[in-house]
Amino acid sequence: MAKKPIIYSERLEVVYSADRWRLLSELRSRAIEIMEALERTHLFSITHGSIARGDVSPRSDIDVFIPQIFSSFTVENALRMAGISISRRILVQATPTYSIKGYIEIDERRCISFPLSRMREVERDFYKFGGEATLEMLRSKVRVPGVDKRLMLIEPTEKGHVESSIIGQEERVAKLLGISVDTVLDRVRTLLRRDKVGRTGLFVERELAPEESFESVLKRLADANPAVRRRLRED
Repeated sequence: MAKKPIIYSERLEVVYSADRWRLLSELRSRAIEIMEALERTHLFSITHGSIARGDVSPRSDIDVFIPQIFSSFTVENALRMAGISISRRILVQATPTYSIKGYIEIDERRCISFPLSRMREVERDFYKFGGEATLEMLRSKVRVPGVDKRLMLIEPTEKGHVESSIIGQEERVAKLLGISVDTVLDRVRTLLRRDKVGRTGLFVERELAPEESFESVLKRLADANPAVRRRLRED
């Protein structure tokens, strides 16, 4: 079941159990394996979400993101050279105005994504909104503040974290996370609307066949879809 936004909440201190600290260490180790594979071919990446913040659960995914545009061959080859198998490859565009991205699934819980078209600043801020950590930060056991799907601000502490609703403290959250207030307000509107009407479908979602590349599929989509073609022209 998806986590529902919390509109009103006092600040709550959460103390992690030994099992939760152990799970965080295990998930971060698995993220480091992927990020080191990318680093060996000079691909900078971040991980985002609960692994960056620290508030993990047994259902937490390992999401690694490459913020710059690289050829899909470079990304896939980095994984193959490290002996990391690829399960599925999916081309995704959330809405006609959003960047087009490639998603490489290693398994059900581990995924690498990267842009195939230029991202707007607000899209890049989405990762900072949820909390993002570099490879060096994971190695140094650094945790960062960020907002979860309940619209709760997670602020790491030595014993766990403190959480509070971001509703009513949008400016403070923006300053803390180093993003614009508009980004925070946009995410609040989006997640509250999603809670009310449910998750809407993706504008483009296309799984690749083994012999296809992301670039070749994107070209065919752009040839057939004017909205995709317009988004690429913006680059």
